[in-house]
Amino acid sequence: MQRTVILASTSRYRRELLTRLRLPFEVHAPEVDETPRAGETPQALAQRLALEKANAVATRFPDAVVIGSDQVADLAGESLGKPGDHARATAQLRRMRGQTLVFQTAVAVVCQATGFVERDLAPVRVVFRELSDAAIEQYLLAEQPYDCAGSAKSEGLGIALLEAIDSDDPSALVGLPLIRTARMLRAAGIDLL
Repeated sequence: MQRTVILASTSRYRRELLTRLRLPFEVHAPEVDETPRAGETPQALAQRLALEKANAVATRFPDAVVIGSDQVADLAGESLGKPGDHARATAQLRRMRGQTLVFQTAVAVVCQATGFVERDLAPVRVVFRELSDAAIEQYLLAEQPYDCAGSAKSEGLGIALLEAIDSDDPSALVGLPLIRTARMLRAAGIDLL
């Protein structure tokens, strides 16, 4: 029996990425509090939220295989989330210019019916160019990446903000590490091929 696959996310970017695996899936909002805990590292935050999102939806659909994911931009150990608006995006990008960040992208796959639980982290090292205030403003007006961790959409014009990207799972920077997700789905009994 092929179980239903559910993406526990409201992110259009994760939905678009998951369609690359060419398997039918549903999307359900996880509705979890994404507030960082005191002293929580960016890696721990991303992993906790990925698992909480998967578990929140798996509770409602215990027979399904549920994928949860989260991304946190890590600037020297400080978590940078989604800016939400233009002013915060401007402030984030000003702090990030000329810096190396690690985008911590976590994925969790859960099936309550079988007791399957796996979680992994796909860090992506990103070097930002030295950016003028005018370049930042032009980018933000063009892309409006207010729903992206760290205000940078590498799959669009945001690539012009960067000097280098280093990752073993290139889709992780967009928000869902597909290599790890595919491996976890296979382990959970979902046949991709």
